[in-house]
Amino acid sequence: MTRALVVVGAGGHGRELLDVVEAGAAASPGSVELVGVVDDAPSEVNLARLAERGIPFLGDVDAWLASASPGVRYLLGVGSGDSRRALDERFTAAGLEPATAVHSAAVVGSEVLLAPGVVVLAGAVVATNTRVGRHTHVHRSANVGHDCVLGAYVTVNPSASISGDCVVEDDVLVGVGASVLQGLTLRRGATVGGGACVVKDVPEKTVVKGVPAR
Repeated sequence: MTRALVVVGAGGHGRELLDVVEAGAAASPGSVELVGVVDDAPSEVNLARLAERGIPFLGDVDAWLASASPGVRYLLGVGSGDSRRALDERFTAAGLEPATAVHSAAVVGSEVLLAPGVVVLAGAVVATNTRVGRHTHVHRSANVGHDCVLGAYVTVNPSASISGDCVVEDDVLVGVGASVLQGLTLRRGATVGGGACVVKDVPEKTVVKGVPAR
């Protein structure tokens, strides 16, 4: 059955999600109908880039939601976890359900549970027995080890590596190229800077950076 889908966000991350959708559609023809992109404040450059790809821009979020068909699903193509949470509330209030998208060049292991709205981009690996929460994004070439638990609205940026048996609570951001060692917990709202190496648990809403991360 073909499912209609809209991507929220015309910026770089939103257009990366379009790549994920298109890769999935190519792997399973007829499974997805990409309706277009919505965005509250798209730049002229990003609108031009959508036009070059032949992807319709559907207007701002509220205007589109006012006339959206009930069966259309959505993917949140925005980098900020806080923004994804706020947008999710708007779409949920309108009665819509999120899609889940895994690039055909990503690897997802056995017994992995992906919540609605999860996106796994090209080259990423999510290892066995891992749980990934609502609207969490695992970016290009990131690695999430075995038996991890990732909460909702988490962002694992490109080439970051989370070792096995880690707990990453809601709203955490793991920066580009960062490493989190085995069995650690990143509490809600924590931020790990790019290139950092986390060697101990990170408290709630704490920013750590460096090697070792402090």
